[in-house]
Amino acid sequence: MKKQKAVVYIIFGASLFLMAVLGTQYVRQGMLQRGIAEKILRFHVLANSDSEEDQRLKEKVRDAVGEQMGKLLAGTESREQAEQIVLEEKNVILEAAAKTIADEGYAYPVEAYLREADFPVKEYGDYVFPAGRYRALQIVIGAGEGHNWWCVVYPNLCFSGSVYEIKEEEAEEVLREVLSEKEYEKIFASGDYELRFRLLELFGIK
Repeated sequence: MKKQKAVVYIIFGASLFLMAVLGTQYVRQGMLQRGIAEKILRFHVLANSDSEEDQRLKEKVRDAVGEQMGKLLAGTESREQAEQIVLEEKNVILEAAAKTIADEGYAYPVEAYLREADFPVKEYGDYVFPAGRYRALQIVIGAGEGHNWWCVVYPNLCFSGSVYEIKEEEAEEVLREVLSEKEYEKIFASGDYELRFRLLELFGIK
């Protein structure tokens, strides 16, 4: 009986410890996420639907708008400056998207928004951006009900010519210029997320 009570106390104590650790991690991650969100601008393209045709069209629109954004935001030094350029050049962005849609034989309307949006955890190469609300340039094709595509447009992690790949050395350089050391460590994949997952695995939580 005493052994059973001891086991219960150990489990109870371990559970409290786990909740305290995860609670602290949650608060700290939330603060860091908000700090990161204040410094970056994301790019979000929503397809009309999940059909193969609409998903291919989404990628075409992504490429066309991405080419324009790469040119427009070259040399941008802050999120605020990036947002101002997006607002000033909104018609150029929409024209690129609309022309692509028409050239591909579709008649979908398209809208461009600069607004707050909820994003899930997202990996870009070796970097993991935490879930939360971020400012984003959103391109909505038609009903906007299909799978969507994300990236970070400031600092530029999206566009390297026409190839959507994260070049690790370039990414490290631009992110370190924008983020604090703690924020940079936050999004590096070997940081907080691995610690959290190890704690969950330790206590058998999936």
